[in-house]
Amino acid sequence: MNQRLEHAMDLLKTNGIRMTPQRSAILSILLDSNTHPTADDIYRSLEGRFPSMSVATVYNNLKVFIGAGLIKELTYGDARSRFDANTEEHYHAQCVSCGKIEEFTFPSLGEVEGIAAQSTSYQVHGHRLEVQGLCKDCAAAATASSSQALAHKH
Repeated sequence: MNQRLEHAMDLLKTNGIRMTPQRSAILSILLDSNTHPTADDIYRSLEGRFPSMSVATVYNNLKVFIGAGLIKELTYGDARSRFDANTEEHYHAQCVSCGKIEEFTFPSLGEVEGIAAQSTSYQVHGHRLEVQGLCKDCAAAATASSSQALAHKH
């Protein structure tokens, strides 16, 4: 068992949350993934191993993990939340074509929070930085289809 999973399981136990085989499997997927899966993605990858598990079971366990501080819920304006087990400060780039999300690091924007709090009198609880564009694969496909369209015009 990897160290991150052991740490997560210890944290759940400390919070009085029993580790079930389904919880362990969901947590393993999240810790091993850098694709920020949706609840449906997690359900589909586990339905063969746990035929009696429902999507609701996945959602309920994700809420437990969020409450324990093990994962973050990411929303990007489409009705599907994605889940991220990397709770350290980092940012995301999302492909506007295929929806792929990748992480990147950048110096902390903590100063921005302070300025926002001072300017607005808000009690700032955090921030989120998202960059949108085309991933490498979609950009290559767009370039290829654009080249083909030009070739057909001539």
